[in-house]
Amino acid sequence: MEENRCFVTKESLGLFNQRQPRAEDGFRALYDETFTLLFRIARRITGSDEGAEDVVHDSYIKAVERWDIFPTRNDAKYWLIRVVKNNALNWIKRKGREQRVYLRYFKEMDEGEESPEDQTVRQESEDGIKRCLDRLPDKFKTVLVLKEYGLLNYKEIGRVLGITEGNVKVRMFRAREALGQLMREDSGDVSRS
Repeated sequence: MEENRCFVTKESLGLFNQRQPRAEDGFRALYDETFTLLFRIARRITGSDEGAEDVVHDSYIKAVERWDIFPTRNDAKYWLIRVVKNNALNWIKRKGREQRVYLRYFKEMDEGEESPEDQTVRQESEDGIKRCLDRLPDKFKTVLVLKEYGLLNYKEIGRVLGITEGNVKVRMFRAREALGQLMREDSGDVSRS
């Protein structure tokens, strides 16, 4: 039975396990060999040249910090590919979180800075919709209220009203059409009859 032994060559010692000028040559050779490959991988995952550069350079920094663990340049290459892939995926997650924070911030800013005119228009629109909704027949009004205010789906509305889901869809369509017609009449725009 043969033993698996790891043989350390002079080349691997000189290129990877010594922090002397030869180790610097080893890193340069690794960089020259892998940069294009790593950049393409990171670019494909991040979708951004800038993000890919950041990811690849951060990965090279990690490689330099752990330089002593690589017996050969191939080991370092495959380790770097894994690190680039993981860093790129983490970069995407981080950018997604940042974007959600920015969107939430700007949405709150927009909501908080509603002008008096916007408030008045919004209130008048809500009042107009409520007036028109009150003028609808009960069977139409009920499905609209359950759907839009109760946030129920068609199946749940059907259960509440004791009708089929298909019947709920028909009533919903007719209720929206009737509400739209009442709103056009209410605003004086009867051109879309």
